[in-house]
Amino acid sequence: MRVAVIFPGQGSQTLGMGADVAAKSEIAAELFERAKRVLGYDLLALQINGPEEKLRETVYSQPAIFVTNLALALACGDALNPVVSAGHSFGEFCSLTLAGALEFEDALRIVDERGKAMQAAAEQAPGAMSAVLGLEPSILRETVERVRTTSNLRVQLANFNAPGQIVISGDLGGVQQAGQALLEAGAKRVVALNVSGAWHSELMQPAVERFGKAVEAGSFSLPRFDVISNVDATVYRDTATMRSNLVHSLTAEVRWHDTALEMMKHQPDLIVEFGASPVLGPMAKRLPEVKDVRTVSDYAGVEKLLTQLIAGAVNA
Repeated sequence: MRVAVIFPGQGSQTLGMGADVAAKSEIAAELFERAKRVLGYDLLALQINGPEEKLRETVYSQPAIFVTNLALALACGDALNPVVSAGHSFGEFCSLTLAGALEFEDALRIVDERGKAMQAAAEQAPGAMSAVLGLEPSILRETVERVRTTSNLRVQLANFNAPGQIVISGDLGGVQQAGQALLEAGAKRVVALNVSGAWHSELMQPAVERFGKAVEAGSFSLPRFDVISNVDATVYRDTATMRSNLVHSLTAEVRWHDTALEMMKHQPDLIVEFGASPVLGPMAKRLPEVKDVRTVSDYAGVEKLLTQLIAGAVNA
């Protein structure tokens, strides 16, 4: 089977995530032990016991999502043999680690520093994000740019998840003003997101230097299979571009839809999302010529996927 693996990012955390797979998979349990040594605190205990408000904080949610996503994938062992992978926002670190471009400890240190840098930037420049539903992308871009230039407020596209689901980010006033303009332009809904910062916008610029140092200190190598960047929607072919795109991603638009279309050029028989909650899987089901999509969020999901992968190998 030709398998594509995708990993969600910020917002996919849930209280209790990782507990099941860590209890039933030796590989997953070991990963959380390694994470404890890197972070200096018991990440799994936080995920199990909460409080949920703490788990939602960027400084904790990013390491938690990274380790949980990866634990679910690694629990599948050698039966999981992807031809391509992509991650939404910092979920890309899961793809790079699974593909051997980064060692786990190195990747977790960078992700941890990313969360801290973004949290500090959000405290320095509070912002907001909203999801815009059901508006032609070209009209959305034109409207946001018009608000940006006429209001002197910072607002921009943050996530192009799908043609009918695009997220804007920036100053609270800019996001609110753009939201109203987008409704007047024909958007079906504009939904304010429960986030603590203006992710993927210029408000994250103060985080770039600190995060950049962490990325520069990491040891990168070429991935064993194709990993697609969500910054430019192309397959990584050199480590310099990896470093540059990862840093640029703090302030750049997540081009998830373009990334997913590039992934489909690999003609996967199965797309698997590894994460605590289904975020990317439902969008993947709407991709052109998609065959099969599965979200794996616990050990029961791992077992079902293994059954499917083994059956596919036998019938190949």
